[in-house]
Amino acid sequence: MENSDLNIVLFQPEIPHNTGAVGRTCVGLGAKLWLVRPMGFQITDRNLKRAGLDYWQHLDWEIVENWDALREKLPQWDRYFFFTKKATHYYHEIAFQRGDVLVYGSETSGFPDFFHEEYADHCLRIPIRSKIRSLNLSVSVGISAFEAMRQIGFPEE
Repeated sequence: MENSDLNIVLFQPEIPHNTGAVGRTCVGLGAKLWLVRPMGFQITDRNLKRAGLDYWQHLDWEIVENWDALREKLPQWDRYFFFTKKATHYYHEIAFQRGDVLVYGSETSGFPDFFHEEYADHCLRIPIRSKIRSLNLSVSVGISAFEAMRQIGFPEE
C-alpha cells in the first residue's frame, strides 16, 4: 500500500491544463497524483507544465498502464471513491480517512458504464444545479480533495 495521506487518480485524463492544475492542487495538499493510461497528452506537453507552473517538480506522481495496474499498487479497495454525476451519494456524507483513493473520470466521457454498475456503492457526486452538465475536472478535484483533507487534517508542510 502506498503511504500517502490522500491519493488522487485521474482515469484516462485528456486535457493537459486540467492535469496540470490537479497536480498543483496535489502539491498544495501533499496528495499523490496517479494517472491511468491512456492519456490524451504527453507529460512533456508544455500546456501541462504551464498549468502546473513550477510546482510539478514537487509533485509526487505516478503513471500506471491501466486500471488493473492501479488496483495492484493501491489495494485498499474499500477506500476508493469515484466522483461522477451519476452517483446518488454526496461527497460530504463520507468520513474520509488517511490513504483514501479519490478517482475522477476523463473529461469528455467520465467513467465506462461498468464502473457505475460495479462500484455503485463507492460513487459520489458534488451537488450542482441542473443548468450545467458537470464541473470542470480540476474544480471537482479541488472541492472534494480539500474536503477530504479538511477531515483528515492538513499537512504541516
